[in-house]
Amino acid sequence: MSMNTISKDSHYKLTSGTQIPLIGFGVYLVPPLLTANLVYQALKAGYRLIDTAQIYRNESEVGEGVLRWISENPESNKREDIFIITKIWDSFHGYESAKQSIKASIKKICVPGIDYIDLFLIHSPNSNKQKRLETYQALQESKDSNYVHSIGVSNYGINHLEELYNWKDLKYPPVSNQIEIHPWLMRSQLVDYCSRRQIICQAYSPLAKGRKFNDLTLNSIAKKYEKNNAQILIRWSVQKGFVVLPKTLQIDRLKSNFNIWDFELSNEDILSLEHEESYFITGWDPTLYNG
Repeated sequence: MSMNTISKDSHYKLTSGTQIPLIGFGVYLVPPLLTANLVYQALKAGYRLIDTAQIYRNESEVGEGVLRWISENPESNKREDIFIITKIWDSFHGYESAKQSIKASIKKICVPGIDYIDLFLIHSPNSNKQKRLETYQALQESKDSNYVHSIGVSNYGINHLEELYNWKDLKYPPVSNQIEIHPWLMRSQLVDYCSRRQIICQAYSPLAKGRKFNDLTLNSIAKKYEKNNAQILIRWSVQKGFVVLPKTLQIDRLKSNFNIWDFELSNEDILSLEHEESYFITGWDPTLYNG
């Protein structure tokens, strides 16, 4: 995608044929009591992708926020303009457990007016080969049901992805892999692998949880473009070709995080931000899991 044509309305096309927005609002650690309003405010601010998960315990509230936005102006606010992601948690791996957890998520999210989940992911590979493949089989069946439009994975390393591609029952290859990515955790080998397989990488914790906001290069670039540090890092992810998933509990930051469309980082500035050899993980890293 050319940076000259990129805008808030830009999308990537998944191998499933559906379109995914470039920026999403993540609701990890967002309390259920705050979720519906923050989702609504995110949609008001221009976001069209909402990322939740079973373990976040706010799937129902995501649905409430989406419905509030739709009902505010049904003629222009359409369900088909929104992209909803959720994920199967590790303790539900295995065919029967996964099927039941998928049904539970569908029941929470797919209330009248929403009707389907755009993308369902396996949250991490933290079980074993048999359970992972059984879980993916349950996801494939959910896609056949039309309640789920696309399926994929999260926190998968190359070995986990190869496991899927070597599986004789693979019917729908993963369209996306959601992983922690930022300039201090670039995962170039994994990103390159995903690119070759036409798997879109989604970047969570794209701000490195603010732990690099004192970086001199980042501060200098932010000053140059008259933007804040978060906007620079989000723009970096977009220009690298990732779907980026910033999160915040603050409505003003929610709005500013989305406003990254009126500038473009130079190639020189992109390179100066990057730390190819760095391994600055801010949470867990199941991509390294060997079980």
